[in-house]
Amino acid sequence: MRGFWVGLLALYVAAAPAAAQTVRIAQQFGIGYLPLFVMADGALLEEEGKARGLSLRAEWVQLTSSAPINDSLLSGNLEFAGGGVGPLLTMWAKTQSGLKVKGVATLNAMPMWLTTTNPRIGSIRDFTDSDRIALPAVKVSVQAVVLRMAAQKEFGPGQEGRLDPLTISMSHPDGMQAMLGGHSPISAHLTAAPFMYQEMTAPGVHLVLNSYDVLGGKHTFNAMWATSKYRDANPQIVAAFLAALERAEALIRNDPSRAAAIWLKAEHSAMPPDQATAMIARPENEWTTAPRKVMAFARFMHGTGAIPVVPERWQDVFFPELQAPDGD
Repeated sequence: MRGFWVGLLALYVAAAPAAAQTVRIAQQFGIGYLPLFVMADGALLEEEGKARGLSLRAEWVQLTSSAPINDSLLSGNLEFAGGGVGPLLTMWAKTQSGLKVKGVATLNAMPMWLTTTNPRIGSIRDFTDSDRIALPAVKVSVQAVVLRMAAQKEFGPGQEGRLDPLTISMSHPDGMQAMLGGHSPISAHLTAAPFMYQEMTAPGVHLVLNSYDVLGGKHTFNAMWATSKYRDANPQIVAAFLAALERAEALIRNDPSRAAAIWLKAEHSAMPPDQATAMIARPENEWTTAPRKVMAFARFMHGTGAIPVVPERWQDVFFPELQAPDGD
């Protein structure tokens, strides 16, 4: 009789569903992270995991900048990190002999605008010591990299850091509030959608710089990355993540109004749905997993000493699961 119960217990244990494996994914604020909001809303990672025989549970961690995100990734408290292409390249270069961080895919190609409330500023040449420029993270954020690229282009080789003393680290919402409030030293803001679009509708705000002009065309804004250690141990999870992300990108391209509804709900935004839909569908915003001008960023960052090594091609920065014939 004891053998009967032991056998029955073994059958029960074998039939019991395995506990879902938690996958912790970092994201930041803003419409640039829309593909992740779509993934979360549709439980797309869980679906793609199930299709591969995996039981997954996505845990979404929202942070305000890439610095704490990368700290969490390196300490093993995240599986997938999200942020600008500048922080991705920094992590790739600095972990070559260690965890070997690489990109999983990009989230989009989107511009960044430098706006100001100072009427005398027509170009970056007009900034003085009395001005302050808000951006997400001094020197290391993709916004900071673009500003340094613009400075080198405007003032010449070796002058890429000319505007660095004017920059102040602030989250996108805080930077917008500080500039528009008029009660702080912040007179300019280098930011992305939706904040830059909202700023341009405010009285007295005008555009100083468009990052697409600095790079000479569309460029990657946000990307996702992970450690090689995690990818090598969990190739099916990485494949499921990429497949889920590609599904999210397709939904955004094909149904921007649905994507807008997801984003507005996720961020508890009072923005009118038609305004959000129009923003998502603007021609300068490309929803793609393919890298855009990653090598241009990498060469600049290496040339100015921001990263110690430079990739030979964009594929060196991303895991081979990402197939993007039109990437650069």
